[in-house]
Amino acid sequence: MKTGMWSAGNREPGPGRDAGFTLIELIVVLVIAAAVVALTPPLIAKALPGVELRAAAREIASSLRFARNRAATRREEAVLSLDVRDKSYRVSGSPRTHRLPKHLEFSLTTAQTAGESADVGSIRFFPGGGSTGGRIELSAGPRRYLVDVDWLTGRIQILD
Repeated sequence: MKTGMWSAGNREPGPGRDAGFTLIELIVVLVIAAAVVALTPPLIAKALPGVELRAAAREIASSLRFARNRAATRREEAVLSLDVRDKSYRVSGSPRTHRLPKHLEFSLTTAQTAGESADVGSIRFFPGGGSTGGRIELSAGPRRYLVDVDWLTGRIQILD
């Protein structure tokens, strides 16, 4: 006699019993999901060349804008120092040192007085809005971006 209830020995789903997944099935799904998550970033990086380069150019431009705003709001010079050999940069007054990916190349062109050493150069921003000006060139293979700083206005722009 069937009452709609199932005994423990009956494996067929029906009224009153939910169909579920076994522990093995859940583990298999989790392993597949972990593999997809682990393999996706390298595939995306290869599929979209230049994304990391563009991100680095935006990050440098953002740091330059931070230095410019800091100079204007604190009414004192702010400096972005770039170490070409170490592929790093930092803004004066900030404890954080930013590092560029090792496979990216970059160069800095500034006024000669803005250089701190052969490997370290800087772009200074003044409280009045001006700067020493300069250009940071980032490249990876044939792709490149230029981050320009206008000496008169301190305006920062990214050029392809």
